[in-house]
Amino acid sequence: MRPFIVSTDSTADIPEDYLNEHKIQLHPLHYIVNGVEYGTELEQGDIPIKEFYEMIEAGTMATTNATNMGYDIQLFEKTAKEGYDVLHIAFASYMSGSYNNAKVAAEQVMEENPNCRIVVIDSTKGSGGTNLLVRKAVEMMEAGKTLDDTAAWIEEAVKRTSVYFSVPSLMSLYRGGRLKKSAAILGTILKIQPTLYIDEKGCLTVLNKVRGRKAALEFLCETLKPLQEKGTLPKEIAIEHGNCLEEAESLGAMAKERYGIEKIHYNFLCPTLGSHTGQGIITFSFIENEK
Repeated sequence: MRPFIVSTDSTADIPEDYLNEHKIQLHPLHYIVNGVEYGTELEQGDIPIKEFYEMIEAGTMATTNATNMGYDIQLFEKTAKEGYDVLHIAFASYMSGSYNNAKVAAEQVMEENPNCRIVVIDSTKGSGGTNLLVRKAVEMMEAGKTLDDTAAWIEEAVKRTSVYFSVPSLMSLYRGGRLKKSAAILGTILKIQPTLYIDEKGCLTVLNKVRGRKAALEFLCETLKPLQEKGTLPKEIAIEHGNCLEEAESLGAMAKERYGIEKIHYNFLCPTLGSHTGQGIITFSFIENEK
């Protein structure tokens, strides 16, 4: 039986040191600012993350691309020739072509390398949700679980994975094509701090509209309450932010105090997602425990 590695894309917001330590294969999504395309593996690399968010806040528009299928093929081929199978956990198919690109690339590589298996899973999420799924897959792989067992657990856990987020303005979501113009304009006029949820199909749903940041963070934290009542409360969560670490840590402290959360992963929201949300976004993600 061949060993396997875990693979994902840049929307999982996984720190570089964790990627290197656990030999995770990263498939980058690109973003375009002022006519220049950026990405980790490109010659010009990435814009420093704080600088990126400051540019967006100042009014710079950014657009995004899905993963490059040719580069997907290149990475999968390299792994196949090194004697490894692959478990690839991809960004939500509803919001990006990255999942489909990875599927097609995997099929081509497996056809040319019949001894290699590449399993591609649609996380139906991004950001902290995918982050937590990748970390669990790595944990299972390093514990000696098989590719089949790990993939089966991740496929089931996708249904228990939640990503909630709050943005200071809905206009960024509208400009990024993620929300209707009428809803964005109304929310901006009323100075609403909306909380949104990424459902099982990867669609954005507005859950709550409150006035003020404090109330928005309160609502995010309270998404854990139903799990506490059911006895399925997780001990680990992920909080991503758009250049607002202090508020992210405030939310994390609230979750620790109220629900006994033991581990919190804080990360910047990647430019690919931040292009659509703007500065100030906070995401709150967790995998509900099994009963």
